[in-house]
Amino acid sequence: MIERYSEHDISALWDEYNRLKVMLDVEIAVCKAWTEAGRIPQDALDDIIANARFTVERVQEIEKKTQHDVVAFVSAVAENVGPNGRYLHLGMTSSDILDTASSIMLRDSLDIIIKALDELDEVVVDLAKKYKYLPTIGRTHGIHAEPMSMGLKFLNWHAELLRDKGRLEYARKDVSAGKISGAVGTYAMCSPKLEARVCELLGLQPAKVSNQILQRDRHAGVLNALAVMGSTLERMALEIRNLQRTEVREALEPFGVGQKGSSAMPHKRNPIKCERVCGMSRLLRGYALTGMENIALWHERDISHSSTERVIWPDAFNIAAFMLRSMTKILKGLTVDEIRVKENLNQTNGLVYSQRVLTFLLDELKLSREDAYAIVQENAMKTASSGVAFLDLLKSDERLKDVDPEQLKNLFENEFYLRYVDEIFARFFEENNSSDYDE
Repeated sequence: MIERYSEHDISALWDEYNRLKVMLDVEIAVCKAWTEAGRIPQDALDDIIANARFTVERVQEIEKKTQHDVVAFVSAVAENVGPNGRYLHLGMTSSDILDTASSIMLRDSLDIIIKALDELDEVVVDLAKKYKYLPTIGRTHGIHAEPMSMGLKFLNWHAELLRDKGRLEYARKDVSAGKISGAVGTYAMCSPKLEARVCELLGLQPAKVSNQILQRDRHAGVLNALAVMGSTLERMALEIRNLQRTEVREALEPFGVGQKGSSAMPHKRNPIKCERVCGMSRLLRGYALTGMENIALWHERDISHSSTERVIWPDAFNIAAFMLRSMTKILKGLTVDEIRVKENLNQTNGLVYSQRVLTFLLDELKLSREDAYAIVQENAMKTASSGVAFLDLLKSDERLKDVDPEQLKNLFENEFYLRYVDEIFARFFEENNSSDYDE
């Protein structure tokens, strides 16, 4: 009944013809259920299946007169069916068809998004493994903090994408619900049994209770899942933007042959692809807010939600799909400058090893924390102002004259900070399921 879509079909799924096509699938499913219940003759059903069709133009023409989209749609189909068209929309209210059809489209859209997310995650995992042992500087507040693994940056993204996928899958399950319960949800004209059969035919679960509509917390959950995923993509894109800054230049998004960065400054290589992703995430968050505002409606329903959903649903999915595909292309073409990564790691003349020096003074020299901190901080500030290597200043500090210089030197090794990388990766990948490192 319902055709499946590839990862590039979000726009086709939400175009006007397909929206009406899915509505027709719902109408035919209801007719089949009525036939099984003995209400519609089999020959009438055969006639409906054979002749039920429409054109978007004819539906729009009728709607200009009726000022009602579902009435126009049913009329356009019925006039092609002929006398048996009277069985269309039997016992149904408009939202029975609209909301059930929307559930199908939202479900199928989420399938496309989840597939695109999986494709992005594969690239992220490849980067995590590729740069697993590459030492880089970790930054907090934008300031050099301590050495870390470049691969951990990407692994962190992988973990977040897995959580995004879980939210999307939950939203998919929650929104895969149909309702054929009538004007205010009482099943006065259609029985719960008929609703269950229709939903079975369409691959949905019947809502346990509804009023005239499916309640909009389901739909808000979809939009929020998309918005949170969009924020993950923004986080990834923002990190690349920061790493591409002139002062950093550790990673760069793809820059095509013939591409120009500025109309005035030919030297510019701007991270416009990542900036685009960041901007689009703001739209998704705005749509999520609108989705939440659609939850509270008058009594059994009004239609204040309807006009917004015509915009935000197709828009949100198109944006989310574009963002996912964009980030996949960006990461596939990402350039990591390992020489620059090393230069930046050494930029502070060893200051990034200060915590390890502090811990050494506490453990080995048994100094008070105040005294140890003072020694480390004073020398660190001298390094920052003079450019003299931190290790050299520590070696010449009279307060540390009894410390073996080799012991101090050993504190300035990056391997120490990467010693649990395998163990962290093992939390995600079975091939790294053991670690020889001591606690």
